[in-house]
Amino acid sequence: MRGFGSDNHSGIHPHILSAIQEANLEHAPSYGTDSWTTAVERDFNHLFGQPVEVYFVYNGTAANTAAIRACTKPWQSVLCSDVAHLLVDECGAPEFLAGVKLVSLPSQHGKINLTALKDALIRKGDQHFSQARVVSLTQPTELGTCYTVPELRDICEWAHSNGLLVHIDGARIANAVVSQQTSFQKMFSETGVDVLSFGGTKNGLPFGEAVVFLNRTLAEDFRYLRKQMGQLPSKTRFLSAAFAAYLKNDLWRNIAEHSLAQAQILAKHVQVIPQVRVTRPVQSNVVFAEIPPSWVKPLREHYFFYVWDEKTFECRWMTSFDTAPEDIAGFAKALSSLSLNSN
Repeated sequence: MRGFGSDNHSGIHPHILSAIQEANLEHAPSYGTDSWTTAVERDFNHLFGQPVEVYFVYNGTAANTAAIRACTKPWQSVLCSDVAHLLVDECGAPEFLAGVKLVSLPSQHGKINLTALKDALIRKGDQHFSQARVVSLTQPTELGTCYTVPELRDICEWAHSNGLLVHIDGARIANAVVSQQTSFQKMFSETGVDVLSFGGTKNGLPFGEAVVFLNRTLAEDFRYLRKQMGQLPSKTRFLSAAFAAYLKNDLWRNIAEHSLAQAQILAKHVQVIPQVRVTRPVQSNVVFAEIPPSWVKPLREHYFFYVWDEKTFECRWMTSFDTAPEDIAGFAKALSSLSLNSN
């Protein structure tokens, strides 16, 4: 069933699948010592406009947790949004695997601001209190909003002035760059971000994420940490080939532009239906909207999606690289039909 459940539900982008097939020839060295990995590391350097350290892992939970672990000691804490994937949807992995405390901060449409961060930076040097070490931001947020480049710069400057590091959970990181009409260099390198989880799975790859260290000193022992966490891919060339294809000829930009455009079209179609209320700014490839509870079951018989909040029946509708105009037209027609029948 096609639908709007998640960009995780889509398949592999044809260009990326082709690149993986091309890498599936002969034999090649393992554990990241292959030519594909060496080449794609140069691609990442070019993307960020500076030398970076890149390590591939299997999934987003591993990327976030390993990145946090590389930045912290067990008595330290991470400041994050109250809806952060790190906090809500990783089954306690950061606490269990990184051994640190997560501190939840109030957010507005998923974003945390400097006021909330400043209010949370308390009891510095108090041996009875977990010491803040990392600010973790999600870009785009879980609610589809994006931090602007000035917002990121301000947060990074404040964090660094207080001895904190900045981590970005970028499961859909390309969408933020395109949405804000900027570049990876301007959004991350020039603002002062230390480490980011660079998403692949939700962007047309079969699986795999990259942990990218812009602050390269943090990566000094990361190869051991990655191995210890069971995240060192043996046949790394297939992940490297997939990411290389994603970065080649700005495929990342094409995928993001398409999914963002489809989300805008979807929002335009549904917001004119009287019983539908779009609840969040549409800045990424997702539309959040409240609908009558009785509509959920008949809609999901034809188009799968998730109910984000079962109290308000706020739903999440996500687009992806293969969302087609007929998908949106059919979904909007189904909503309109339910609207007419309820009058």
